[in-house]
Amino acid sequence: MIDGSGAPRRIADVAVQGGRVAAVGPKLGAGKREIDAGGLIVAPGFVDIHTHYDGQATWDPFVTPSSWHGVTTTVFGNCGVGFAPVRRGKSAYLINLMEGVEDIPGTVLSEGVKFDWESFPQYLDALEAMPRAVDVAAQLPHGALRFYVMGERGADHAEAPGEREREEMTRLTAEALQAGALGVTTSRTTKHKARDGRFTPSLSAREAELLALAEGMKRAGRGVLQVNSDFGPGEFEALSAAAALAGRPLSVLLVQVDAQPKLWRETLDQVHSVRRAGRAANAQVGSRPIGVIMGLETTVNPFVAHPVWRELRDFAPTERYARLAGDAALRTRLLEPRSGGAGPAFMGESFHKMFPVGDRPDYEPEARNSVAAVAQRTGRTPQAVALDVLMAQEGKGLLMLPFENYAYGSLDVVHEMITDSATVLGVADGGAHVGVICDASSPTSLLTLWGRDRKRGPTLPLEFLVAKQTRGTAEAYGLHDRGLLAPGCKADINVIDFDALQLERPEVVYDLPAGGRRLIQCASGYRHTFVAGVETVHDDELTGERPGRLVRAR
Repeated sequence: MIDGSGAPRRIADVAVQGGRVAAVGPKLGAGKREIDAGGLIVAPGFVDIHTHYDGQATWDPFVTPSSWHGVTTTVFGNCGVGFAPVRRGKSAYLINLMEGVEDIPGTVLSEGVKFDWESFPQYLDALEAMPRAVDVAAQLPHGALRFYVMGERGADHAEAPGEREREEMTRLTAEALQAGALGVTTSRTTKHKARDGRFTPSLSAREAELLALAEGMKRAGRGVLQVNSDFGPGEFEALSAAAALAGRPLSVLLVQVDAQPKLWRETLDQVHSVRRAGRAANAQVGSRPIGVIMGLETTVNPFVAHPVWRELRDFAPTERYARLAGDAALRTRLLEPRSGGAGPAFMGESFHKMFPVGDRPDYEPEARNSVAAVAQRTGRTPQAVALDVLMAQEGKGLLMLPFENYAYGSLDVVHEMITDSATVLGVADGGAHVGVICDASSPTSLLTLWGRDRKRGPTLPLEFLVAKQTRGTAEAYGLHDRGLLAPGCKADINVIDFDALQLERPEVVYDLPAGGRRLIQCASGYRHTFVAGVETVHDDELTGERPGRLVRAR
């Protein structure tokens, strides 16, 4: 047993009664149902604090793919985007914002999300009405709050809320937290744009507006201030001041970006300075590169801006592949230098960081295996190599482009991040970027990569890794009743065949509302997952049980 505390593993029985851990120790006696976990790992259920299931949780009781990866609690409403509060008939902008920021198709959200609420407490009530395979918790998103209070002006960065509007933001923030929101989230990054190209509403919020949110948190006496920011000059100081006024923890998203590969360290040093001053703060980090997955059916690939691809774009996937496979001249045209517009520059300049995705994905790929390196060895163009990869497996071939956390071509920086005492795991983005990223599987790769398979640097003890994904993430949001196998804690439990634990290759499926597309990734090795003592996964398959509930902050 690895109990989530970070203590050494030990052999022990775990007794469960009434949805809670009743006892932990040797030879506890017979139970109504017994599981022989000899040779397996028994660990707490994983707590994923950075997801975007704000919409999906309203229609999908199984909250996949997270529930396939040992996750028993998910927290969403991150990065300042979400679906409450919302005025009647005004949901289109929130859909537009979520589609742009988190790459969730607007048609999916329009079909799937019913918007039968207005206030944030009513949204929580709607979430509470559906039992699920995992527990869910929500945060109040700044973008939705701003648009609710200011109307269309809230999406205009030349506008600022007046005094009465700031007072209303304060009131609604306190109301949401008192109703059970786990935190308040804001986005301060230029990476976040609505589908129509406008920057996320909270990007340009001035200090007075941030302090209005903080005052609401202070009144409620609860909640985490979660931030996604580019951390330009003075930015961290402004956010830290808001958290200080609120008297609440600050949690910042932390990734390494190619353009400023050392900025993450500066930000982490600032987090440590807050902690040394006696205030609560952490940095949410990932455990692997953030990689764009590219295929003939995904949102992006190296050819998306090519005129020939635009001719093929609207065909059904099977028809598109058939045309490419059956017409050598068409493929040749696709490989010709493009004209009539350019796509994202990084696509055409990044073949040296673009890697084929095998049946067992490699999350620390070596430069010698890149598309550019293969092209050089074989005397071909990178475009030709990339197209061959994408055409493999009847058009199901995939490429990965690690665009964050991989500036130096290894995971050494990620090792520094996850072993730092001020960090928690929190960049998996489950439910978001459904056509380009599938990092909801990160809890599985955390164990396999760092606990067993890494070849290009040190691995880490399983006890540390489990604690990081369970007790560490739970405590970051004040969820002290989970993430630990100890008497009185919630009986969220994973029983894992660690020797057999593997991530499968990502794949594109069309199972969202309105036939929407998404990337999923399955795993093998989860013998049992329990939520509140009820088995939700058995031998990697969902049981259909739905013991999960809404978690409200108390």
